[in-house]
Amino acid sequence: MMVNLFSVFDPSSSILNMSINWMSTFLGIILIPTQLWLIPSRMTSLWTLFLSYLSKEFKLLLPKNITSPLLIFISLFFLIMMNNIMGLLPYVFTSTSHMLMTLTLALPLWLSFMIYGWIMNTNHMFVHLVPQGTPVALMSFMVCIETISNIIRPGTLAIRLAANMIAGHLLITLMGSTGPSLSLILVSMLILGQIALLVLESAVALIQSYVFVTLSVLYSSEVY
Repeated sequence: MMVNLFSVFDPSSSILNMSINWMSTFLGIILIPTQLWLIPSRMTSLWTLFLSYLSKEFKLLLPKNITSPLLIFISLFFLIMMNNIMGLLPYVFTSTSHMLMTLTLALPLWLSFMIYGWIMNTNHMFVHLVPQGTPVALMSFMVCIETISNIIRPGTLAIRLAANMIAGHLLITLMGSTGPSLSLILVSMLILGQIALLVLESAVALIQSYVFVTLSVLYSSEVY
């Protein structure tokens, strides 16, 4: 049962033995009309307001006069959000429910932060290994703990995003699979529950992309 249940996340669509599941990653970009970027409209104004709000939110988490990574973080936010939302559509492959996708996003970010921090701000990085006020007897122990917590950061970022996307999709699949064996009244209640769950998953898609990028911004702020 569990194998069949998780098989909904397996890449299975192919043309000429070439997997086309990962094309869903670019499906949202293809669906965006070209005139959105060329002709001013209420949608572009709303988009600009949303961008400026995100920029202000992320700027608060970064040190003063550090604004260069903002474009990367905002682009990453929209990439994750777009893939999360597209995964809610029927027959669309949810790329963000796979560690291959989430770890590909998290690991290069963390690695670039570490390389920059240890090369440009070596003393600052050593200071972060020992929290302020740590007793001398516990310093070596705290260095080990901080080092391990730092190393597992890309894994926690990737697992958090993938697990949250998988959990909602599994619940929707479980509820949908019980429909044929229920009575008309129970089916009506099931449909209402599915609609409510879909609304919740839409919120989760937005929240998880925000959490992923916010944690990435916090991690980057430690290397300056």
